[in-house]
Amino acid sequence: MAKPTIRQLEYFLAVAETLHFRKAAERLNVSQPTLSDQIKELEYRLGIVLLERSRQAVQLTSVGEDLLDRTRYLLRDLDDLCDAAKSAKGMLGGRLRLGVAPTVGPYLLPHVIPLLHQKYPKLKLHIREDRSRALEQTLREGLHDLVLTALPVEDDSFQFKALYEEPLLIGMSKEHPLAEKEIIEPDDLKGEEVLSLGEGHRLFEQIQLLCLEVGAVVQGDYEGTSLDTLRQMVGMKMGISFFPSLYVRSEMINDPQVVTRAITLKAARRKIGLVWRQNSPRSSDYQAFGDDIMDGLRDKIDQKLMMLSDRF
Repeated sequence: MAKPTIRQLEYFLAVAETLHFRKAAERLNVSQPTLSDQIKELEYRLGIVLLERSRQAVQLTSVGEDLLDRTRYLLRDLDDLCDAAKSAKGMLGGRLRLGVAPTVGPYLLPHVIPLLHQKYPKLKLHIREDRSRALEQTLREGLHDLVLTALPVEDDSFQFKALYEEPLLIGMSKEHPLAEKEIIEPDDLKGEEVLSLGEGHRLFEQIQLLCLEVGAVVQGDYEGTSLDTLRQMVGMKMGISFFPSLYVRSEMINDPQVVTRAITLKAARRKIGLVWRQNSPRSSDYQAFGDDIMDGLRDKIDQKLMMLSDRF
């Protein structure tokens, strides 16, 4: 019996991830009949049923669920094989799937993407935002080649390159009593109610640790979905929060409702870096990619707000 084709496995993965034939067909840019026929052919070649179909929904069978991760990793390894061929040619071109944390990407990438496109004209960046924990999982599964996120990453199967370090500033309503101070001391935050993003964000985890250190209280009833939402909540006097300096520089400096202050707390900093799979054949390319990002930042970012990795 003939073995499944790579294309058939890609079709199966698309349907398994969307649980919808039309959405899967749109993702693959094929017709629904073509997709359906190839899934049936795949099931025939394997001698099993992968999907339960009805007018209302598509569900994976138990054996389909068992084979889903195997399919992901097989296709990921195939991509790595193709990447190894590209790397052997000494180029960073083609498609690069970059996952970015929403507290990092929108405020960093505009400074560096023009330089990257200029240096790598054949590079096609596919950028997708998600929470840091979700990005790590999709990196393991091969859905991303690189992830731009806060460090550290706690997985020995990953390799990383630190890019820069930035302070976290205290954001508060302009009418907050602490707004009268130029510099915030850790003791000033004792008992303060602190707003945060939701779980899955690295910033959420860091704010929890900072609040524990200074005796502040993380508000469990209010979770921002983005830094912009968090800023608006702070401006409405719902609490104070910690904000990355690059975000402050980009979005908060002209907000009339909110002020930011530095804090004399060594732990109120975060490191940002690129992360990829340890066994990726393009590790040297990704190291160079990180160097290019730092080069793009040197002339555009106030060094008082951040430290590039060669300085820490």
